[in-house]
Amino acid sequence: MKIQLFGLLAVLLLLSACGGAGSTDQTTQDEAGTSENASVADTLRYEQEANLKNLRQLTFGGDNAEAYFSFDNSKLVFQAANEAWDAPCDQIFYMPLSGYTGERPPMLSTGKGRTTCSYFMPGDTTILYASTHLGGDECPESPPVVNGKYVWPIYESYDIFVADLEGNIKQQLTDHPGYDAEATLSPDGSKIVFTSTRSGDLELWTINTDGSELTQVTDELGYDGGAFFSPDGTKLIFRASRPKTEEEQATYKALLAQGVVQPTEMEIFVCNVDGSDMQQITDLGGANWAPYFHPSGEKLLFSTNHHVEGGRQFNIFSINLDGTGLKQVTFDKTFDAFPMFSYDGKYLVFSSNRNNGGTRDTNVFLAEWQD
Repeated sequence: MKIQLFGLLAVLLLLSACGGAGSTDQTTQDEAGTSENASVADTLRYEQEANLKNLRQLTFGGDNAEAYFSFDNSKLVFQAANEAWDAPCDQIFYMPLSGYTGERPPMLSTGKGRTTCSYFMPGDTTILYASTHLGGDECPESPPVVNGKYVWPIYESYDIFVADLEGNIKQQLTDHPGYDAEATLSPDGSKIVFTSTRSGDLELWTINTDGSELTQVTDELGYDGGAFFSPDGTKLIFRASRPKTEEEQATYKALLAQGVVQPTEMEIFVCNVDGSDMQQITDLGGANWAPYFHPSGEKLLFSTNHHVEGGRQFNIFSINLDGTGLKQVTFDKTFDAFPMFSYDGKYLVFSSNRNNGGTRDTNVFLAEWQD
């Protein structure tokens, strides 16, 4: 789920993903997905971004985020909100690594309700995603600011579905009352991790792709979400809030009872797939989220605002699993997040407010990765 921190930041639109009609120049790519004009592409890259090469913008306008690679590394599935695409709130789309052509890329969700967190299934002919469409055709209302603080909705009508690349729903994986969303897949395609309120709190759960062996992974008070598997499929990384004091815990419980959480204090954790050997990786303060394993499995990328006073800027950092080696990767002055590596480790896709002409548009960017 895109962490909706726009109200907190007042500068980003991180949640819905959409791309404009693409009037900006979209150069073609070769088979590896690199730009034919690297000098033009890398005008989008800041000089300090030494890990990125041949950076290209794939969407143009609107709010685009959470782009994830297909298993064959040829396609990206992402969520977008764009009135021009008949998507007033987040819907699911996909495109080749060269970007979309025409007025919009193909929509894979129903166009009803709100969606989040899509992910390719093995074979690249179907995807996972969560949607509220069974709860109503319209976009669910966004919650107001609570006690002067930004909050993030936890819609009880979210369930997880499997759809083909024509947009036909093939399977409903969850039907429990309450929030079921943020599903991602293990590298071998056998297991799904997702966030659910079925235990009374926002916890991580796993389930086999055939719907069997539903297992609770986390059980500590606080919001556990945005989980991803390690490259070898043995570990999970995720973002979590951990209210400590009685006041913090009471506030968290009261907000959750209203169907919202406050996503301003989160850290990154890692554990085995069964929940054992739980370790906190970051202790930075602020909002640390959107973690994704480096292909080596020994470190990760994540988005954070810990490094700027007031928290009004998010950048991607890398860090070792033991919490050492913190390093800034991106340097945009507003928002960079949702990093994901291709399965072969050659490319990084992420979302950014760079090159948006001073608007709040969030777009999808693709770069070659250099360690």
